[in-house]
Amino acid sequence: MAVIISKPNKGPSRAGVLAAGNWIVDEVKLIDTYPTVEKLANIQSQTLGTGGAPYNVLVDLSRLGATFPLLAAGLVGNDAFGERIQADCQAHKIDTRLLKSTNKAPTSYTDVMTESGNGRRTFFHFRGANALWDGSDLDFSRSKAKLLHLGYLLLLDALDQPDKKYGTRGAALLAKAQDAGLRTSVDVITEDSDRYAKFVVPALKYTDYLIVNELEAGKISGFKIRQTDGTLDTVSLRHAAGALLQMGIRELVVIHFPEGAFARTRKGEDVWQSSLRVPQKQIAGTAGAGDAFAAGVLFGLHEGWELAKCLQTAVCVAAASLSEPGCTSGIKPLATCLALQKKFGVRPSLEPAD
Repeated sequence: MAVIISKPNKGPSRAGVLAAGNWIVDEVKLIDTYPTVEKLANIQSQTLGTGGAPYNVLVDLSRLGATFPLLAAGLVGNDAFGERIQADCQAHKIDTRLLKSTNKAPTSYTDVMTESGNGRRTFFHFRGANALWDGSDLDFSRSKAKLLHLGYLLLLDALDQPDKKYGTRGAALLAKAQDAGLRTSVDVITEDSDRYAKFVVPALKYTDYLIVNELEAGKISGFKIRQTDGTLDTVSLRHAAGALLQMGIRELVVIHFPEGAFARTRKGEDVWQSSLRVPQKQIAGTAGAGDAFAAGVLFGLHEGWELAKCLQTAVCVAAASLSEPGCTSGIKPLATCLALQKKFGVRPSLEPAD
């Protein structure tokens, strides 16, 4: 039976994705190898690209050909990188009225070291203006957007501060959005820490859609989703999704990983989707693949598609993103991304036999 997620929002007719959080310029450096301490690696090429959940997702949606409104919210520095972000958004027809500039901190940036042989990336991040943004400038009662996509929790210092009523300021912001009639979507950063319980879990009560990778899902839920040999533990994966829903997520958990994706709804319906067989020689970099996947899911949720179609779209968009070292430069119109499924084929089914 088809699983359809989106239902009409309360209030006025709504359309559009409002994406808020980290605005980052990625300085993507293609290197021959990742060096050990005090050793040298050669930079083969360098490009500037998009970084951060809202920036990547909105540009991806624009490049896919979304016809619904795309709206940006957050904070950049009053500097060259900030001007670059503003101009890039305008070039992609993204509304920047809620993307403010400040003199109090420079624009955030990340040095992304991408190994040319395998696409693996290592990040050196400068938080910059993102650390100051607390969402207090957002008046959701004036917004006609359908979805708020917030990311990344754990990398937004002001939003990760405590709140007496909601637990964190991030949770309070999500609650405000829901109260105004928006659906909320959340992404978090991958880190090896014990901060997830304190800063992510409180926000889940005010989250309609959680879209995370298997490492993040495991950190939040407490389940080990990969076995010691690196293989995916599908039993633990399903347990993790169930645990996340029990933490308060209202509608849907989507967990993505290199092998594909798994989604579970509040009603207990499960959907599996394998990733595409992208040849290694066509993988220029994996930076932005998670946000590309999220963009595919959000596109479908906004349009009211069946969940299986949302996940199928998401793995195709993620596959397209692998073709370039930057986060968004590999994204093409939706039909072109979907055609990759026929071109590359799909990995074997992940769904366990009952």
